[in-house]
Amino acid sequence: MTDYTVHIVDDEEAVRKSLAFMLTMNGFAVKIHQSAEAFLAFAPDVRNGVLVTDLRMPDMSGVDLLRNLGDRKIKIPSIVITGHGDVPMAVEAMKAGAVDFIEKPFDDSVIIEAIERASAHLVVPDADADEVNDIQARLETLSERERQVLSAVVAGLPNKSIAYDLDISPRTVEVHRANVMAKMKAKSLPHLVRMALAAGFGPS
Repeated sequence: MTDYTVHIVDDEEAVRKSLAFMLTMNGFAVKIHQSAEAFLAFAPDVRNGVLVTDLRMPDMSGVDLLRNLGDRKIKIPSIVITGHGDVPMAVEAMKAGAVDFIEKPFDDSVIIEAIERASAHLVVPDADADEVNDIQARLETLSERERQVLSAVVAGLPNKSIAYDLDISPRTVEVHRANVMAKMKAKSLPHLVRMALAAGFGPS
């Protein structure tokens, strides 16, 4: 059993119970909350917790939940679960304080690894200076065109839109995007976005 509790916030009961069951079977302490409002009321009492919240929920979205927590100076490492195509909103969530976002559908191992990464923030709250310097050094290796593509990717634009904006073919965008992933040593899109935001790179 972990020494922290995973708090699941999702308006769909089936999703809450399924995720809670899987995490419990993998040794996590879990508490479920049926809405962002319910968790916000409970949040001041959270000690050693990691938050996993859905992005799109009625009444209060996952982004609004994180902003409310920030306004109340409540620091909880947070992971946002998002549907495909919600990347711009997921980036907003990271700007609001999320440490990761995961696109649906996802394997159990993906959410487990994300929770374990988030739990490290309970000990080390933010990326340290050495990590940021390392990311910035990788950014320096990008060409001007690759930096343009990265900025558009972080903004959540699809390849076709990036191609149109930069007046290049979608295939060329794919090549640049692959080069960016390789040079930045990014394991996934969320990982790439995390690094870019940590280094202060991306759309304003």
